[in-house]
Amino acid sequence: MEPIYILLLSCVLLGAFAGYMAGLLGIGGGLVIVPALVYLMQVQMGWSLDIVMPMAVATSLSTIIFTGCSSFVTHYRLGNLDMRIFVTCSMGIALGAVFGAQLAAHMPAEILKRIFATLVLLLALRMAFGKNPTSDARLSEPKLLGIGLVTGSLSSLLGIGGGALLVPALVWFRISMKIAIGCAAACGMVIALFGSASFAWAGWDHDELPVWSLGYVYLPATAAIVSTSMLTANLGARMSHSLPTRTLKKIFAGFLILVSLRMFLS
Repeated sequence: MEPIYILLLSCVLLGAFAGYMAGLLGIGGGLVIVPALVYLMQVQMGWSLDIVMPMAVATSLSTIIFTGCSSFVTHYRLGNLDMRIFVTCSMGIALGAVFGAQLAAHMPAEILKRIFATLVLLLALRMAFGKNPTSDARLSEPKLLGIGLVTGSLSSLLGIGGGALLVPALVWFRISMKIAIGCAAACGMVIALFGSASFAWAGWDHDELPVWSLGYVYLPATAAIVSTSMLTANLGARMSHSLPTRTLKKIFAGFLILVSLRMFLS
């Protein structure tokens, strides 16, 4: 079988798994999609790591645009969206997402890979052992802008939706978990839109990118992942009420720790 067909078939399966885990555990699929794409693009397709690393992050972000739109509408209808938090935070997120994407696009690939592996390791450890402490501090507009700027930068650098960063930040300021999750899900769409656009711009004139690339966004992989992730995300969300998600989250965190260690050593 041609390598491109293996890549696309793998992306269809990857989208099904990432979407299901995102719906089941409330985590961003980018934590799975990025390392999988790095492996597929470098090993299966034989592309250079210099273009594979930003392509994997950019492509992961592009898939979140579709799931983010769906999450935005769902949480808005359920009343889980605080528009003041969403709008103010989104302004910082937009700036951060553009900055993070430009930084990732121009950073040496080996350094970007190690940064990704380090941050995934930290997120996995927090997922397994962390709690959500709170503070009596007031959540002001400047603080929201700052939270958005940091979340947007790191999320765009990692290719994730930002929920793993934004939810604990909002809960720290005593925002209810339901509202925090709703705002984080909606903000994921903003991260994906501005991050993907920035990656597309950064790689627009790159001569080594494969056909059907929009800058660093590899459109065939985006389409293959989205074709299944949106379906399985809904399935995972429904199953979250009947499965032991706390135990599953710790198992998944263990899996992410192994993934990050492999990226360090490979």
